[in-house]
Amino acid sequence: MLDKLEFIESKYEELGEKLSDPDIIADQDNWRKYVKEHSHLEPIVNQYKEYKKVEKGIEESKEMLRDKLDKDFKDMVESELSELNERKEELEESLRILLLPKDPNDDKGVMVEIRAGAGGSEAALFAGELYRMYTRYAERNGWKYEIMSSNIPDMGGIKEIIFLIDADGAYSRLKYESGVHRVQRIPATESGGRIHTSTATVAVLPEAEDVEIEINQNDIRVDVYRSSGNGGQSVNTTDSAVRLTHVPTGLVVTCQDEKSQLKNKEKAMKILKTRLYEIEQEKQNAEQAQNRKSQVGTGDRSERIRTYNYPQGRITDHRIGLTLYKLEEFLDGALDEMIDGLTTTDQAEKLKMQ
Repeated sequence: MLDKLEFIESKYEELGEKLSDPDIIADQDNWRKYVKEHSHLEPIVNQYKEYKKVEKGIEESKEMLRDKLDKDFKDMVESELSELNERKEELEESLRILLLPKDPNDDKGVMVEIRAGAGGSEAALFAGELYRMYTRYAERNGWKYEIMSSNIPDMGGIKEIIFLIDADGAYSRLKYESGVHRVQRIPATESGGRIHTSTATVAVLPEAEDVEIEINQNDIRVDVYRSSGNGGQSVNTTDSAVRLTHVPTGLVVTCQDEKSQLKNKEKAMKILKTRLYEIEQEKQNAEQAQNRKSQVGTGDRSERIRTYNYPQGRITDHRIGLTLYKLEEFLDGALDEMIDGLTTTDQAEKLKMQ
């Protein structure tokens, strides 16, 4: 580990010199690439510098203890040595985590898809609450989001919604949300006071960049038709809705939220690229995913990842066995405690595999 850290520190210093080179500054594409790499290495280098400082302190304390010291001073040095050894262990653990292979998608924005599952109108209402939960989380982080496609039934709630969170690092925080979310509560229409169970599915996909997915336009069939449902004055009067069919895979994407056919087509194409990117990623990660005992971090849509129990005011994540009794805050976007728990578990699983 120490050899690797020495190499990283050397690489970091080399990149720092390049960033002040006028020739590299003139080449903005290369300069941006070096800035990004430099910033990724900075947390590791800072921790390693502190580690070396602590190690030096340990050696100095041990050296002092070799001399004859009065009891009070000796006790003080031994106490300091004990604290330094504890700090060294903490830094070693932190550095091991920082050196774990980085998910190449962590720095990306995300495409989030929420669909009502079992439970009829209650499932649609729950899907709507999940949408609000994630958008509130985005707002808390200062992230921008945009609805790409939606299906909102007359009864309320959401049957299906796809939205984009365009923010660096959003995927690293939200990637563990993929799966089946279950709600347990008494519906407003339930006269007998019985608790009903409904579900909604969430898929969190890393936003695909244009350079990553190239689509042959001859592979896409484009159909236009009149919008239906909520959508303003243009609904049912112009052929603004767009359906894209990717013939090789059979993937179908529809978009009708915008009044402009062109905007609907652009949004549908973005969704299609993200889904094709996910398929490609799943192919590459299939072998690794099979070897993982935990679903955390794999992106697999495991059944019932989390339960939201209204009568007890609790949320339980079944993958890590964490229960929080703060349902109202959680649904208002206070997700960090749960996400931190999932991240820590994922890191621990990866450390075991090293």
